[in-house]
Amino acid sequence: MNKLFFRILVLLMSLSLIGIILVQVYWFNSSFKNNDEQFKYHVTQVIGNVADKLEKQEEYGFYEKINRIKDSTGKIPQKEDLLEILFVQRNTKTNKTIVYKNSITSENYDISGSLFDKKFNSDRFKSFSSKRLTEVYDNNNGIDNNTLNQSVIPDLKVEKSGNLDILGKVQMEISIKDAAAALSIDERISKEKLQGILKKELAEYGVKTKFEFGILNNGFATKIKSEGFHYDKDASYHIPVYTDNEGNSKYELYITFPHKKKFLLSELLSITILSIIFTLIIIVAYTSALNQLIRQKHISEIKTDFINNMTHEFKTPIATINLALDAIKNPKIIEDKEKVFRYLQMIRDENKRMHAQVENVLRISKLEKRELDISKEPTAIHDIIDDAIEHVNLILEDRQGTVVKHLNAARTTCLINEVHFTNVLVNILENAIKYSPDVPEIEIFTENIKDMILIKVKDNGLGMSKIAQKRVFEKFYREHTGDLHNVKGHGLGLAYVKRIVEDHNGQVYVESEKGKGSTFIIKIPLIN
Repeated sequence: MNKLFFRILVLLMSLSLIGIILVQVYWFNSSFKNNDEQFKYHVTQVIGNVADKLEKQEEYGFYEKINRIKDSTGKIPQKEDLLEILFVQRNTKTNKTIVYKNSITSENYDISGSLFDKKFNSDRFKSFSSKRLTEVYDNNNGIDNNTLNQSVIPDLKVEKSGNLDILGKVQMEISIKDAAAALSIDERISKEKLQGILKKELAEYGVKTKFEFGILNNGFATKIKSEGFHYDKDASYHIPVYTDNEGNSKYELYITFPHKKKFLLSELLSITILSIIFTLIIIVAYTSALNQLIRQKHISEIKTDFINNMTHEFKTPIATINLALDAIKNPKIIEDKEKVFRYLQMIRDENKRMHAQVENVLRISKLEKRELDISKEPTAIHDIIDDAIEHVNLILEDRQGTVVKHLNAARTTCLINEVHFTNVLVNILENAIKYSPDVPEIEIFTENIKDMILIKVKDNGLGMSKIAQKRVFEKFYREHTGDLHNVKGHGLGLAYVKRIVEDHNGQVYVESEKGKGSTFIIKIPLIN
C-alpha cells in the first residue's frame, strides 16, 4: 500500500471521527442550553402565575368576608356622597354644543374591623352607582356658558343610569391592599399553601424536580420558606409578591432547584445514551479498520521483505550450483575426481540449504493449520542439546566460535519430539552464530526449577532493542542489523521455535541488551 495514500486515508478517517465527536458535543451543548432556557422560561411563568394567584386569593378572601357581612347584617348606607363630572364640547362645524354629565353616588358601609384583624376598629367599603346624562344644544338658539346654567330645553337628551362596577372594584382593591399591607406575611399566606400552589403550577409546566422556596422581606428570610431553602441570588428565580397600591413590594418570592442540572440532563438522557452508543460503535469500527489497515500495511511490508529475503536466500545457492556445474563440465576438471567430488559436495550442500529454507516455510504453514504431526516421547534434554551443537558445529568452526556447556540440571527427562525440539535449539544456536559480529562465544545452561527444566542459550552477539524483544517471535519479523549485511534469513526460525515450545506446554522468551548479546530461555515441564 502506498505510504502517502495510507497516511491520507488515516488522516481523513481521523478527521471524520473527530468531526462526528465534535458535532455530538456541539449538539449536546446546544440541547442543554435550549433546555436551560426553556426551563428558565417555564419557571418565570410559574412564579408570575403564583404571584398573581396569591394576590387574587387574598382579594377573594376579603370579598367573601365583606359579602358575608353585608348578607348577614343588611346595613343601609349611613351617608351619601355625590360627585358630578361636567364635560362641555362646542363643535363650530356643526354649530352644536354637547354637554355630558356624570353623577357618581357612593354608599358607605361600616364593617367591623374584627372581621379582618383586631388592629382595625372599623373599616369602610363603598358601593358606587352612576347617572349619566348627555344633552345636545343648537348654538343658533343663543346658547352660551351663562344660558347652560338656566332652564334651557336641549335639542337632544339621553339619560342612563346603573352600577359603577369598575370604579367600585378599583376602590375595593385599594381598600383591600391598604388593609392587607398592615398584616404580617405569615398572616397573609401559609408555607403549606404556597408550597401547594408552586407544586401544582410547576407540574403543569412539566417542571417535575425538587424545589426549595422562600419569601424574603427586604432581603431577609421570613417564616414562609421550605426546610432546605438557602438564599442564593445567582441560583434563584424571584419575583415581587403582594404589591401595594403604589406598585411597590417589600416581599419577594424566591425559588431554587437543587437538582436542576440533573433534571435537565435527564431530559437528554435517552438520546444522549443512544448518541454515545453510536459514537462508541463508530470509534470501535474506526479503531478496528485502522488496525486492519496498519496490519495490512505491515503484512505487505513483511511479504515484500520475505520475498526479497527468500530471493536472496535462493539466489546464492543457485548461483553456486550453476558455477559448480559449469566447472564440472570443464574437460580439465572432469578428469580430476577430487575436484569433481568437491563441486558435487558444494551442490549437495547448497541444495540442502535451499531444502532447509523450504522446510522452514512448510513447517510454519503446517503448524498454523495444525497439520504438523508432533509425536512425543520421553527424552533426555542434555542429549538433545548435544545433537543440536553437532548440527551447527561446522558453521561454528568456520567462524572459529566456541560453545561452553553448563549442564547443571539433575532431572532432564521430558516428553518431547526429538526432531522438532532439536530444530528449536539449532535455530537458536544458528541465530547466536549469525548475529555475532565477532567470534561467536556461546554458553548453554540448564537447571531445575520445581517440575521444570530451564535451558538458557547465551551469546555475545549484537543484542536487541526492547521493541525487538517483544516482536522477535513474530512470523517474518527481523530487526535491522545496521552495517551487518552478511546476516541472512527471513524471520521464520524464531516463530517456529515459539510454536514448537508452546506445543510442548513450555515457554520461551528472551533477555537482551543492545550491543551486549542475548539470552534465550526455554522452560519445559519434566516427566514426574
